[in-house]
This record gives sequence, C-alpha cells and structure tokens, in this order.
Amino acid sequence: QVQLVESGGGLVQPGGSLSLSCAASGSILRVNSMGWYRQAPGKERELVATITSGYSTNYADSVKGRFTISRDNAKNTVYLQMSSLKPEDTAVYYCYADIMRIGRPYELRYWGQGTQVTVSP
Repeated sequence: QVQLVESGGGLVQPGGSLSLSCAASGSILRVNSMGWYRQAPGKERELVATITSGYSTNYADSVKGRFTISRDNAKNTVYLQMSSLKPEDTAVYYCYADIMRIGRPYELRYWGQGTQVTVSP
C-alpha cells in the first residue's frame, strides 16, 4: 500500500503566506514526479507546480514568482511554499506522486486527500 498525507493549509489574509507538505509512505521503490494541483469551487482541477526527482520544477503562470515547490527525496515529501496569496488562490490543494512500488514493474500516480486553502480578509 502507498499513502500520501497532506498537512498545512488553512485561512490566510491576502498577501500572506502558507506552507503545504505531502509525505508519501508505504512499499515505495522509487518516487518520480511529485507536485500539486488545486480545485476551486465550480472549476476544474488545475496544475499548480511539479518537481522531478532531479529537482526540475514547473509552475502554472498564475503562481510563478509567488509559489515555490521543493522536495526531500530521503523523506519522499513534497512541499509548497505559497506567498503573496490572493483570493483567487482559494481552493482545495491536492498533492500527487508518481510512484513505483516494490515488486511492481510500473509506475502509478497517487493522490493526497486534499487540503483547503482559503485566502480572505
């Protein structure tokens, strides 16, 4: 079994900062790409940021310069540092990890449970 557990999130005022983390655990052989998506009410889920095992990053244009994604390969954990938050950043944030499990010759994408981020005065 593999599990992704998110932490962080909450309520923050516009212009504030917030950090999210997501730890993968279980029968893991290798973790490749990790990242974050978000889904606002009434909208489709959208990509926020991704990071490869070699630390190459990719960001949505809407968050470039404000959000930073990082990871700790030893802990199979991905982080999202969010700053200069705007009300339009309000959404449920989901982490993912592309994982190859021990004893299985293929990779699957696993998802976290989601955490609410609300940006409001």
